[in-house]
Amino acid sequence: MGRRIEIVDYNPEWPGWYESEAATLREIFGQELVAIHHIGSTAVPGLRAKPVIDILVLIKDISKVNDFNEGMVRLGYTPRGECLDAPVPGTPGRFYFSKNNAEVRTHQVHVCGVGHFDADDKLAFRDYLRTQPEVANQYTEVKELAAKSNRNNTVGYMNQKDAFVKATIADAKRWQASQ
Repeated sequence: MGRRIEIVDYNPEWPGWYESEAATLREIFGQELVAIHHIGSTAVPGLRAKPVIDILVLIKDISKVNDFNEGMVRLGYTPRGECLDAPVPGTPGRFYFSKNNAEVRTHQVHVCGVGHFDADDKLAFRDYLRTQPEVANQYTEVKELAAKSNRNNTVGYMNQKDAFVKATIADAKRWQASQ
């Protein structure tokens, strides 16, 4: 059985949890760090979400990512690499770290080099949802239906959301270009 997927009401403490974790991550990535961002649904005020803090770390040289594994393990993270062989394959050039409290996922860190397309997509998606409440509401409905249909199936949950997320990223990029 996989992790239980639950969508909960927005928690106004999520930004503070991000800030606290980001401060520690800044120490780990040090001089290699270019930027750090709160991404995902917990970064969109008012949006119902899985209570997992998603963090995007941009570093100067992605070839150095493994240099940070030891520090991330000390913080309680599991280095997962690019997850290219996962049931829903990861993205080349984006490295993933997960942190659990017992069996409950609390944080996910995505590490990319500056200019990686996936980082741009994640930021565009977040910013679009923050400014388009009707789209954010649609995303909530998609997530809730996917969670209900795939309560213990992370792969099914991700696959069920995929078309909506991709279409919204395309809309978000057009919106960004028009700003």
